[in-house]
Amino acid sequence: MKGLVVRGSWNLFTVKPDAGESVQSEIVCRIKGKVLKGLEGYYNPLAPGDRVSFELDPKNRAQGLILGMEKRRNVFSRLNRLQKGIGPHKSAAIQVLAANVDLLLFVTTPVSPPFRPRFLDRLLIQAEIADIPPLIVCNKSDLSEANPDVEERLSDFIRIGYPAVKVSAFTGEGMPALRSLLENRFSVLLGQSGVGKSSLIKSLAPDMDIRVGRLNEKYDRGNHTTAMAAMLEISGSEGRIIDTPGIRRFVPAGVAPQDIILYMREFAPLLGMCTYGRSCSHRSEPGCKIMEAVAAGVIHEDRYESFLRIQDELREEQAW
Repeated sequence: MKGLVVRGSWNLFTVKPDAGESVQSEIVCRIKGKVLKGLEGYYNPLAPGDRVSFELDPKNRAQGLILGMEKRRNVFSRLNRLQKGIGPHKSAAIQVLAANVDLLLFVTTPVSPPFRPRFLDRLLIQAEIADIPPLIVCNKSDLSEANPDVEERLSDFIRIGYPAVKVSAFTGEGMPALRSLLENRFSVLLGQSGVGKSSLIKSLAPDMDIRVGRLNEKYDRGNHTTAMAAMLEISGSEGRIIDTPGIRRFVPAGVAPQDIILYMREFAPLLGMCTYGRSCSHRSEPGCKIMEAVAAGVIHEDRYESFLRIQDELREEQAW
């Protein structure tokens, strides 16, 4: 039989069988042999959105074994550190958050928690690596007057080609337009804890039993209310959406430090044009076109700082 992974962790996954299969709506499955060919070394073997083949347990038709995974159209991933001991036993593995995705929704807020454009930079780089269209969703737009700093950064993201919308899950502002963007699409909600992903899901899928958390007042950040990534049906629509746990640390996966420039839209056209060509570190060399673009305002200073920090983190991960 064939089906769609809707949630799971470690070696226990919930699979929704394809239409026409004469079985119940969801089957709890384990991986036959515990390791899927080609996915050795990943932090997680499967993610919501993966299509799999499976067989039922002859003694319990509510359970089954996953036999294989169909080729993925795309994946959205991050680097996740593994701690197996000390010294050379430390390593980082790729964690797949979702597969076969049509749209990525990067949720942020103007306040409570504060707007963090450098976190968005990391998500946008991974969207470019995965070749999945992103949409910046600024939730909680009802909480404050227009913040000039937030408006300026959102405008710059739009300038370099990333769409952004303002919504409020509380008042409903912008929600009809957001819902229309999700119709007939398989989308993923991503963002830090406290930005209101669960509230957005509750607005989009009111029939679902979604728990909405409160901010930690001391640190002005959210507490985790979503334990694992899970796929949900959007009410009154053919769309599906994956709700993911809040992310506090995001390191792009599948890219070398020197190649980050390829996945930052306003940086990429300048690759190789520096006096020192591709050997330029873009930090201090004379004739660096990246640094000249920053001085000219073509590249935002904050984006440039993100570029340097992400490179440093990836080098640290390589040495970890």
